[in-house]
This record gives sequence, C-alpha cells and structure tokens, in this order.
Amino acid sequence: MGGQPLTFQLGEIPTVQERFQAVLKRRLQVEIQNHPPLFPWESQLIDYPEFVEEPSIALVPAWGWLAQQSKLNLPVSLPDKIFQQLMEKCQLLLTSSLPLGPKLVQAVESFFPEDYQLINDLAGLVLRTSYRSVDALETIPNIQSDYSDLQPRQQMALSLIAAKQLLENLTLPISFTNPVIEKQWQTNAGTLSIRVELQALGQKTKLCIHGELPTSGVLKLHGNSTQVIGSTSAGGNAPDTGEVVAESANLANPSVELFCERANKTYTLEVECPEIEEQPLLLAINLMM
Repeated sequence: MGGQPLTFQLGEIPTVQERFQAVLKRRLQVEIQNHPPLFPWESQLIDYPEFVEEPSIALVPAWGWLAQQSKLNLPVSLPDKIFQQLMEKCQLLLTSSLPLGPKLVQAVESFFPEDYQLINDLAGLVLRTSYRSVDALETIPNIQSDYSDLQPRQQMALSLIAAKQLLENLTLPISFTNPVIEKQWQTNAGTLSIRVELQALGQKTKLCIHGELPTSGVLKLHGNSTQVIGSTSAGGNAPDTGEVVAESANLANPSVELFCERANKTYTLEVECPEIEEQPLLLAINLMM
C-alpha cells in the first residue's frame, strides 16, 4: 500500500489494450479448438459434408411451335398447354373434307365435353362474326385479361376463334389465279418461311416448295403424283410414290418439286426441325383448279 502508484504515459494505453485483446483472442481460439461449441440440436460433435449433392432439375423446353400464338389475332392468350393441344387437333383436321364449322367444333369439343350444342352454336357465331375480339360476339361481353378469368362461354368462343385462325395459318390454298403463296411460322428458334409456287409446263403442272428454316431440318411433301422431281438440296426422292424429301444443312434453303394432276387435291407438307421440336409441323397445300 505504501508503494509508488503505477502510472502510464498517454501513448502506452492503446498498446496495452491491443496486446490484451490479442492474448484474449488467442485463448478463445485455443478453447474453441479444444472444446468446439455445439448447435442446439446436437448432443455431440458431428462432421458435416462441405456440400450436399442435389439431383439436377430437368428443364422442360417450351413446345417448339408455341411462338406462333403471338402472331394470332386473339384478345386473350390461351394457356400454352391448351394452345398446343388445339394446334395438334387442327393439324389432324387439315385434310378432312368437313366444312369449316364442323372442323371448329371437333377441334374444341374435347375441352368442353358436356357443352356440344353450345359449342356448335358459338361456332356458327364465330363464322358469321368478325373475330378480332371476343367481345365482338354480342353474347359474350366483358372480356377479361386472362383465360382463367373467363366464363365457360368466353373460353369456348376464344378457343373457336383460335382454332379458326390456326386452320387458316396451316392451310396454303393455291391455284393458277393465285400461283404463289407464302406462309411464315414463328418458332422458338426464329421464323420458318414456306413459299409455294404452281407452274404450268405444257400439259403438265408442277408444284414447287421452297423453305427457309431457322435450323437444320427436313421437308416432306406427300401427294398422289405420278412423277417426282429431284430436290435442289441434299436429300432423296422416291419416284412413283408421291412423296419427296429434302434435307437442309444448317441454314440452307431446302426445296421440293413434283408433278401434280390438274384437279382439286390436298397435299401435306411436313416440316421436321428436330432442334426445335420432335413433332413435325404439318401444313396443307390445297390445289384448286
């Protein structure tokens, strides 16, 4: 008690604090290493893996021909799955001899199996009315902004309108009064273009198909011709079968040609682009004499 009091210079106090903190930190590190703390749910020390392998989530690519819906004149977009199913039904009906009205009913009726008569009535209304907007149909007012918000009658009308436009998009009518027709189809890889020409060569008639594909693909033209003309791109032809096939490499422009009868007839054109979609795009070429 009688000794001299301990004194520090002002510049020495921070130095002592830093040393004290360094010593305390080292002691805490040693204590933690010797006696690691446990989580509340642990009763003993457990070694956890550095990472957990999770099964990868497979991304399902969008249906390759889906982008065409953006080119349809619809007031409300159809759900992707409904549009896909509707288009598949329309492709099956392309070569049918049924009038347009029954085709529309058959394309849509499976979506509303208990309302056949109403669908039939609305199909007639769609054929008689401008289809720029569903609310142009006097029996279907107050169109909403989403398909799920629509009343069943509105969903039927919208589906019928979409089916009518799809059948028109998938059909290429050609004749000597209209000997050239072009059609474009939007895909998730870009625009697919088809050009059809009808040529008179003396007593013979030739049908020429020219394609511009966004990816490598194959054109297949099916008909009942008696003679097939070789394609201009790498591919094969099958004389006397009424079918000709042209394959395109990269962004090449495939083309197929065949002699056809001077009679009203429907030919089927398959556009196969495996990089876009496994299922081919089917188009109907209606030759009208």
